Amino acid sequence: MIIDLPSTTTSAVNRSLVDLRERGGTVALGRVLTMVIVTDESSAEEPIAAANAASFEHPCRVIVVGRGAKRGSPRMDAQIRVGGDAGASEAIVLRLYGELADHGASVVVPLLLPDAPVVVWWPTNAPDVPAEDPIGALAQRRITDAAHQRRPLAALERRLTGYRPGDTDLTWTRITNWRGLLAAALDQPPTEAVTSAVVAGAPDSASTDLLAGWLALRLGCPVSRKKAGHSGTGMHSVTMNRTSGPIVLSRPATSTATLQVPGQPARRLALPRRSLRDCIAEELRRLDADEVYAEVLRYGLPLVAKPGGNTTSSKVVEASR
Repeated sequence: MIIDLPSTTTSAVNRSLVDLRERGGTVALGRVLTMVIVTDESSAEEPIAAANAASFEHPCRVIVVGRGAKRGSPRMDAQIRVGGDAGASEAIVLRLYGELADHGASVVVPLLLPDAPVVVWWPTNAPDVPAEDPIGALAQRRITDAAHQRRPLAALERRLTGYRPGDTDLTWTRITNWRGLLAAALDQPPTEAVTSAVVAGAPDSASTDLLAGWLALRLGCPVSRKKAGHSGTGMHSVTMNRTSGPIVLSRPATSTATLQVPGQPARRLALPRRSLRDCIAEELRRLDADEVYAEVLRYGLPLVAKPGGNTTSSKVVEASR
């Protein structure tokens, strides 16, 4: 069910929600959190679909703040989605115009679920310091996505300089399966130290940089970041060199990866690119600070040798101190 409320107020939205519960049996009981999605008016549908799908695992109230044109008089158009149009959540889509477009926090606060954690997600452009953003300051957990910004690697640097406990980025979430497979491969005999590693991925893949930083931090050996493929193709391969030979996990262009371990036949493993729904569902499983992500940003990235033999930029090195 979808209800449109043009030129409305937060009081009218709340009254409509109460009326829906009384007339149609739609209830907010059991909602475990409030998710606020901050995006442009024209790019809200994909994040809403991902949040709705994730809501079957994490029932929540979804509040979408869509920033429209700043010209003209202040106005808020609202849309309430419940039932099949909102998964296991209830979605409130707010489109803000005029001066109101810069004051999203003032319309979000009256719609938050009482005594429930708040998660804020910026699917595209995010503030340099999410925790200091008026909406971000309301949240226990703040999710950004460097991959969907114009310059992903520069955005990753800003994630470090603006990091506060509770921040995370979906470029980190996308490599969870890669990290699990690599850790499992190292658990197999023979038990040997890794002497060096090479992580290859697309030139604009921030996830590749984070995986290289994670390996450098955890393995304590030289790690190089190499370019492979074209922009938008993501992670390609990881090679971990040991005395007995290299362990290679590669996914050239399909959803199937190949794992090569010395003395064993090559194995093909399912390793598809993670959907937005899966990434959001994973991030909603925890509301505390992701300490591993913070350590990789602060200490792992400066250890990685970039293409051309350089380490990471001076901004990242300075911010990690």
